[in-house]
Amino acid sequence: MGYTADTMSSIMTDLDLSLAQFSLFGSLSTFGGMFGSIFSAKAAAAFGYKMTLWLADLFCIAGWLAIALAKDIIWLDMGRFLVGIGVGLVSYVIPVYVAEITPKHVRGAFTFSNQLLQNFGIAIVYYFGNFVSWRTLAMIGSIPCWIQVIGLFFTPESPRWLAKNGRDKKVEEVLQKLRGPRYDIVHEAREIKISVEASKQRSNISIISLFKKRYAHQLTIGIGLMVMQQLCGSAGIGGYGTTILNLAGFPSRIGMMVLSFIVVPKSFMGLLLVDRWGRRPLLMASAFGLCLSCITLAVAFGVKDDPHLGKITPIFCFIGILSFTMMFAIGMGALPWIIMSEIFPMDIKVLAGSLVTITNWFTGWIANYCFNFMFVWSPTGTFIISAAVCGATIVFTWCLVPETRGLTLEEIQLSFVN
Repeated sequence: MGYTADTMSSIMTDLDLSLAQFSLFGSLSTFGGMFGSIFSAKAAAAFGYKMTLWLADLFCIAGWLAIALAKDIIWLDMGRFLVGIGVGLVSYVIPVYVAEITPKHVRGAFTFSNQLLQNFGIAIVYYFGNFVSWRTLAMIGSIPCWIQVIGLFFTPESPRWLAKNGRDKKVEEVLQKLRGPRYDIVHEAREIKISVEASKQRSNISIISLFKKRYAHQLTIGIGLMVMQQLCGSAGIGGYGTTILNLAGFPSRIGMMVLSFIVVPKSFMGLLLVDRWGRRPLLMASAFGLCLSCITLAVAFGVKDDPHLGKITPIFCFIGILSFTMMFAIGMGALPWIIMSEIFPMDIKVLAGSLVTITNWFTGWIANYCFNFMFVWSPTGTFIISAAVCGATIVFTWCLVPETRGLTLEEIQLSFVN
């Protein structure tokens, strides 16, 4: 996800790319993610979560190898696109799978761990990007994929997916493995089977049915949060941090090094708070922090050319990026995916999950591709727009997003009905 942050200048120099060509390369991961997300929910429903993750690993491995060995722009773009497809498949499967296998009192923390480990990966890229070539960095990107290929052999399938496919005995076996040998899983297994049976009776859902009034609230929440997550400035700051720091006059190597050490510990705070504070308060706090960060960045570039105030631009820029990265890590990065994995009932989870995930990746592609051009147009204007989106996220969450902490997936569906 952070691959382009440190590699922009070196790739453009080695392969003689223009700004437009590199912007296309950077955005192709989100464009590929959109394609992967189209099939992610259906692949998970048809083949199971494990098989879908294996498929995602194959796309990612092939993509990273293509980037590492690229001799021209075609192979570079193809590799980025393949990685995007793999990540698009993962983006739906991981949060939904984790939500389905974990007990309700720790579901938020376990689902948040996805974002925590994403930030761990970004930290590795930020750190090693200062010392290794962009080809070596691509090879490093393939290592987690190889690890997961092996690890999935020891990973149980989702009990809800098993129940949906009529494998009731396996449901109890997997639940017992997940909860421990002394845990009484009878009540939980019964709830899952009843919920799945009810969803089967309403399984003839078409894409048009999603837009009926009964699903309007969930769909509005899912799509709204995904759009705001991508338009809040994360695509630009996460993908082009080095470029922003260089333009502000701050040493980019020092800046990226500090970010690599900060992003993971800050994610632990979100992991600890998500099941204590709840989803709503943490999401609003994160959006408020992001809004202030974007305003700081807008001020930094707004006074850059002033002979007296211009001296604050480098440090304000660094503070803005640092605070943005931290506030995104504790909430806005993970919570839209956590909430998405919780709010949709089983009968529409495949279609709704696909639609919401496609929305996320399509918006991310637009934001990623346009960022460099917007930044050339006006850095201050770019961050003012991002600040406005963050402010809108606070209002949106306050008005529409329910609290799901401490509720089972079945209880959450009842809350929407009531």
